[in-house]
Amino acid sequence: MTDPSLLERPKAKSVRPLAALWPFLKPYRRVLGWAIVALLLASGSMLALPVALSQLVDKGMSAGNSQTVNIYFIAFLGVAVLFGAFAAMRFYLVTWLGERVVADLREAVYRNVIRMDPYFFEITRTGEVLSRLTTDTTLVQSISGVGISIALRSSINLMGAIIMMAVTSIKLLGLMLIAMPTVIVPVVSLGRKLRKLSRSSQDRIADTSGLAGETLNAIQTVQAFTLESLNTRRYDTAVEESFKVAIVRTRVRAWLTALSTTLVVAAITIVLWFGAHQVLSQEMTGGELVQFLLFAVYAGVAAASLSEMWSEVQRAAGAMERLVELQRATPAIVTPQNPVSMPALQARAKSGHVRFENVRFNYPSRPEAPALDGFSIDIRPGETVAFVGPSGAGKSTTFQLLLRFYDPQSGHVMIDGVDISQADPHAVRQRIGLVPQDTVLFGASARENIRYGRPDASDEEVEAAARAAAADDFIRALPEDYETFLGERGTRLSGGQRQRIAIARAILKNPPLLLLDEATSALDAESEQAVQKALEQLMATRTTIIIAHRLATVLKADRIVVMDHGRIIAFGSHEELTVSNPLYARLAALQFAA
Repeated sequence: MTDPSLLERPKAKSVRPLAALWPFLKPYRRVLGWAIVALLLASGSMLALPVALSQLVDKGMSAGNSQTVNIYFIAFLGVAVLFGAFAAMRFYLVTWLGERVVADLREAVYRNVIRMDPYFFEITRTGEVLSRLTTDTTLVQSISGVGISIALRSSINLMGAIIMMAVTSIKLLGLMLIAMPTVIVPVVSLGRKLRKLSRSSQDRIADTSGLAGETLNAIQTVQAFTLESLNTRRYDTAVEESFKVAIVRTRVRAWLTALSTTLVVAAITIVLWFGAHQVLSQEMTGGELVQFLLFAVYAGVAAASLSEMWSEVQRAAGAMERLVELQRATPAIVTPQNPVSMPALQARAKSGHVRFENVRFNYPSRPEAPALDGFSIDIRPGETVAFVGPSGAGKSTTFQLLLRFYDPQSGHVMIDGVDISQADPHAVRQRIGLVPQDTVLFGASARENIRYGRPDASDEEVEAAARAAAADDFIRALPEDYETFLGERGTRLSGGQRQRIAIARAILKNPPLLLLDEATSALDAESEQAVQKALEQLMATRTTIIIAHRLATVLKADRIVVMDHGRIIAFGSHEELTVSNPLYARLAALQFAA
């Protein structure tokens, strides 16, 4: 599994992380090739403009003939038109490429993150992941398309301008080369500082996103405890820290821009002064000086653009490094290289055999406290077993292991004779239906929320599952029937209604193994009675494991298993356990006495 230290976001020391962009650029190398062709043609046209202007000055204007002047002006305009056309083509292609690459990158990162195990999300804030998927990919987008184009264009223009300056006047070029180190050294020095500040700024933005996401996801709790002011102050503090780092970064970037521009202009001015004296001494023509000056401007603009782009490259490298961490993160729970196939589903009476063999398990975040300690049980196909016990007894952990969200440190968890640690997790989970205590609904319609149980189900099957879960009546009373948008996290429904949607999902999935975690805890008495009948009908044909705190919901179970401190301390019927087990008897007395 991914080392948690990776998620602490170590500082980028080079632009090497940008090499990870190549697999995303490679499928579109034909577009990249045409963009480079357009770039070369645009740069060639641009470099031809000073030559055309030089010819216009030295030959067109000196000819004293309006027809000759017109020809040179037309030629100059033609070169400008070509430059504009190829520049537009280059801009479209590189912009398309940047948008396409960043879309693929977001998809790849999300595709990997959504397959991570629960431990990953224990140590990674959701807001942090969202920040990387939005802010960081935007930074990468700027360099993967237009940024690459600007860097290549500036490099070509710089090299082409230097060559043409050498052809025009080797003396003036020599003078410029002497001045160049005074431009490059300070720019590189400030660029390194800017890279560190850019990474720090991205981290602070991620902090604010994480804090906001965490608070908004628990908005009712925040308001119930009147903590709006406290959370506002915390968010304000995070935003101010982000602002301070951003201002320092902007200040450094402003100094970098000012310094590079000033030094470049100063160098050109010195060269222009020397060239003017050469024209006076007739060592070069006025047209050649204009030509050299334009090439010098090209070189200066290209150098300044490259220095500016270098800061963007630094930011993009830091962003890409963070994205690569997510893309390359590996879950602890993976499909074995040669997975054991789960047996084909047979008659319900023969499927859903569950066995725990001397299982010991500690959660990674609590390695010193075993959640299950020597846990063993054999649950026959079609049997209904209830796990009861105090909080922390290990009941929910059995579900976590059955769903293979974790693997035990020792022992075996078997489903239908297969050790699930040797099977494909997807194949295991396809055989299991879960009704959790805390129902999660998505920002979709009622129909689509039920259809999560089986995405290929028809509308008729969805509605039949809703009727079986006693959900059909309240769904049809919604403004748009089954097409009603339920709100983020199902906020438009009551707790009991959300739970009936979850039960409908499990009914629609129709699995051989059903896990019920307090499946009726949020229902009123009337709804609970209706749902309990539906569940009894569902449970009658499949293996069912129930986690229950309300003992009234498990009285009809084939076996009641009493757990404490990760171990089974007793099992039997309600009547037997009331007499034989003090812990169960105490729980029963507390509940049924009320």
